[in-house]
Amino acid sequence: MASRSVGAKTWARIAASDPGLLRLTAGLRTVCSIALTLAVLAFLRADVSHLVAGAIAAMVATFAIREKERTPQAVTLALGLPVALASVSLSALLHSYRVAGDLAFVGLIFCAVYGRRFGDRGTALGLIVFQVYFLSLFVGATVPALPGLCIAIVIAFVCSAVVRFALVPDTPAGILDRLRRAFRARLAQLISAHLDLLDAGPDDLQKVLDEVRRRTAALHETAMMIQGRLEEGTSDEAVARAVQRRIADAEIAAERLGLLLLTARSTKRADTLTLHLPGAPVPSGGPLPERDETTAAVRRDLEALHLLLLRPATQNTGTAVSHLRNRLLGYREEENLPHAPAAVQDVFRGIGELGRAILALRIAFEGPQDESDDTPATARSREELDAENAAIDGSEEAARPEAEATGLQRPTTRAAVQVAVGSALAMVGGEFLSSQRWYWAVLTCWIVFINTASTGEILVKGYRRLVGTILGVVAGILLAGAVGHHTWSAFGLVLLFIFAMFYTAPLSYTLMSFFVTAMLGLLYTVLHTYTAAVLLLRIEETALGVFCGIVAAAVVLPVHTDRRTNELLGTTMARLADVTEAAVGQLSGGPAVNLLDRARDLDQALADLRSSTQPLTHPITPMRARRDTARYVVAMLETCAYHARALAATAELLPAHPSIAADPRLRGAGRRIVHNIEAIATHVSDEQSDAVIETGPSIASMLKPGTLGAPRYDRVTDRVLRHLQRLDEAVAGLARPLHVPTQPPKA
Repeated sequence: MASRSVGAKTWARIAASDPGLLRLTAGLRTVCSIALTLAVLAFLRADVSHLVAGAIAAMVATFAIREKERTPQAVTLALGLPVALASVSLSALLHSYRVAGDLAFVGLIFCAVYGRRFGDRGTALGLIVFQVYFLSLFVGATVPALPGLCIAIVIAFVCSAVVRFALVPDTPAGILDRLRRAFRARLAQLISAHLDLLDAGPDDLQKVLDEVRRRTAALHETAMMIQGRLEEGTSDEAVARAVQRRIADAEIAAERLGLLLLTARSTKRADTLTLHLPGAPVPSGGPLPERDETTAAVRRDLEALHLLLLRPATQNTGTAVSHLRNRLLGYREEENLPHAPAAVQDVFRGIGELGRAILALRIAFEGPQDESDDTPATARSREELDAENAAIDGSEEAARPEAEATGLQRPTTRAAVQVAVGSALAMVGGEFLSSQRWYWAVLTCWIVFINTASTGEILVKGYRRLVGTILGVVAGILLAGAVGHHTWSAFGLVLLFIFAMFYTAPLSYTLMSFFVTAMLGLLYTVLHTYTAAVLLLRIEETALGVFCGIVAAAVVLPVHTDRRTNELLGTTMARLADVTEAAVGQLSGGPAVNLLDRARDLDQALADLRSSTQPLTHPITPMRARRDTARYVVAMLETCAYHARALAATAELLPAHPSIAADPRLRGAGRRIVHNIEAIATHVSDEQSDAVIETGPSIASMLKPGTLGAPRYDRVTDRVLRHLQRLDEAVAGLARPLHVPTQPPKA
């Protein structure tokens, strides 16, 4: 029993650190593809250059495929083989014609980047055509060597297919199932952080709050990943909507519980922004009395939530687990709350709501649960969940059309022109550094443009690549001396570094660059072309490639960081207005729409904005005031998104939940919030705009508590009003850093 418990905890940590095991699977699949390719080529007695070519081709054929379903993956892989053969053939034919070869390479680079506009398949084929051409330059492909290289590439693609579809198979349903487990594991980690928050002293509170923020962000990241896999990983739309609903409920309940705990230990109600803004002032107050019975009960119930999350359904037999579940759900009834200050009672209510969310997760993930030991409070929770599930009809909302740029302003076209120009500069500069290794500068220029959209993002990515390369060169020099001419030992380390490269890529671009460079040092050793000067040249070529990429991004059709962030800020504000207006409209008696999908659109827009502000918030940026403003705006928007998400989730309960009824008076309160959001968006797009923020009486004073829904459920009413009030305050709070004028309330 103890060993199973330790194993479950270990697996939970792995699942939480790598949601869906996506990084582990990517690393294993790539390593297995390369290992199988090397084994086949070794059996055929291929020479070292063909071994290296096969290894690189297998790596490219594996990581380039991005589709989520198996059939599209197979089609892309099949199309990629002739593309790869054409690329290596072109390189070999032009090997002796330097100028023509360089022009052809620039043309391929343009086509490869432009192909991204055709989706995942276009992106994959572009990666294959570029990387295989680079491979041919790396091994020095010539016409006499072309047949052997083509055979190696064919073997690499076949081995990649065998590994992908037979040895390390994956399905959308399997990935989604692992993501669900990761969500539960990360939710359990957040509850552990809540326990630390309950007991933290004044000196430790800042550190604990940082941990709560990190784990809240990790939970949200997993929820977004699940959202992106629902369509392919579930059997029908109704199942996808049910899972989406339960994930949203659990995420909102967990974030609310953290805020309630922070409020309970503070001298006044905690600001939601505290959970979203790193470095925000720590609320005054201290931990709850350690020996107090109420504090002990809170700690006990948080531990019970943690246990219910991590315990598999097969181990939920017996009365002990049922007793825990019933006690937690009992806090949803006013008469079951312990005698305590109002803020502490709110904590118990939050525990009850999170307990309900965990029950709903279990039903959505694992099917119906044992109901034999249900108390009346638990039975009522189940009835509410059944009613909500019955209301989910799986209807699809028509997609809202997006304005699309045309011509040179299209992102893929602009990026293709920029990369082509930057690569041409890198070729010319690289020739001055080395007529043999100039392609390293081109590779760096290509890579710094991948998944970047502004000059600032390219600058940060180039900086990280240069740092990783320098560290990798040091490691490569040490490893090359240790390995010597032991070919298979070097290939073994190459496989290890490739796995590390793919496993760390989503976590740290610097680490990934380190492993790539260290691996290349080993490959040069295998090819008997290693010298310390070669690796030092790689640093110079990398720096040149970064410089050329930055110059191209800054001069050719530039997209400055300010412009990029303003565009994404406008998109985020539009999504926020969309969610708020629809949620308030539904709470006011308006037509039902798919609010959770709109809320996830808001989350995705906010994630894009957060990514685009990295150049502004990076530690090396010299403009500290600008960095603080960017962090504050993003944190304030995260606060707005939390309240909008909570309103959307509550509004979706209207058709099925007996505790909520529409109230037309909410429409007026929502109108002011939406107007202010649109005013900010207008001012961001045009600083000369005369749009102003409207102020006025608080929403809480506009509507009397207890008038929305049945009197027995006025806590739900208060929560709706509280979310509206906090959203109103947060939107108004964005006016100051964005310099939007405020209109004083009318007399």
